[in-house]
Amino acid sequence: RGDVMPTVQEVEDLLRTALEAQEVDVTDISGDCGSSFEVSIVSAQFQGKAPLARHRLVNKALGSLMDEKIHALSIKSLKTPEQAAA
Repeated sequence: RGDVMPTVQEVEDLLRTALEAQEVDVTDISGDCGSSFEVSIVSAQFQGKAPLARHRLVNKALGSLMDEKIHALSIKSLKTPEQAAA
């Protein structure tokens, strides 16, 4: 995709699919230039995982975008469905 930066929808779709997430909230915090995002995710894949392991799942889900396009990712919350319902 050359120099085209990812959109909120692209990031959301990647996270929703890779993490089989029930809820995904993505905000572009870079003034809509697509280089910095804030995310909140609810996924059963986080069950039994420490915060660092959850972060790694998110980074893996975004794959090459994290290496090449996204310069900053702020993780607001990563919860299991049970934690989100509490």
